[in-house]
Amino acid sequence: MTSDAPAATRRPQRRRGALVFLRDVLVIILIAALVSFVVKTFVVRSFYIPSGSMERTLLINDRILVDELTPRWSGYDRGDVVVFRDPGGWLPPAPQRPARPAMIEAVDWALTFVGISTTDAQDHLVKRVIGMPGDHVVCCNALGQITVNGSPINELSYLDLPQGDTAASNTEFDVTVPADRIWVMGDNRDRSQDSRAHQDLPGGGFVPLEDVVGRAFLTTWPLDRFGLIDTHDEVFRAVPERE
Repeated sequence: MTSDAPAATRRPQRRRGALVFLRDVLVIILIAALVSFVVKTFVVRSFYIPSGSMERTLLINDRILVDELTPRWSGYDRGDVVVFRDPGGWLPPAPQRPARPAMIEAVDWALTFVGISTTDAQDHLVKRVIGMPGDHVVCCNALGQITVNGSPINELSYLDLPQGDTAASNTEFDVTVPADRIWVMGDNRDRSQDSRAHQDLPGGGFVPLEDVVGRAFLTTWPLDRFGLIDTHDEVFRAVPERE
């Protein structure tokens, strides 16, 4: 006759082993979520492009990575493509989103928390830095070029202009960028509601540096557009130092 004691002893041990395994998996998930949150908040963040204001550089529905960490030490420069929060009045009021099931809302919140979802992309804008604090930015000279601190910049390498058009802007302006502000413009000048279009607002069309999330540096989707985002440093190389 055989005894059932060993089998009865093994069942509680298997249950304890399963509980330990589930505990370890939960800890790993929590640590991964925490690391993802820290990375999203302080290091790098994902956004998608909702409009054509940055064509040809960025297309509608492109997904990009934004470097939040490096600019904390190196700052920004002319030519950088930056993502920033609405300085106030740049974006139309967001339409009220229809109610969704609580489970979907919870999943979406969790994905946003770890930086996978980009539900707040509609609350941000992406443009190219043309003027830094202290810069004198004017449109345009006889060739249709913008000048920065008196030096003309040739932007044809990245602008999306109608065929035969070489004017960098059809809106004239003459501004000096205040301290802790930047002057930004979209690469698709005729479809970009950028600094030029908001000069009548209290902020004068300038973007506070504190509203800038970071520098866009990589297009990640679609895969056939995967690659670094060009800052076109050569365009601004001859610009003299601002006073």
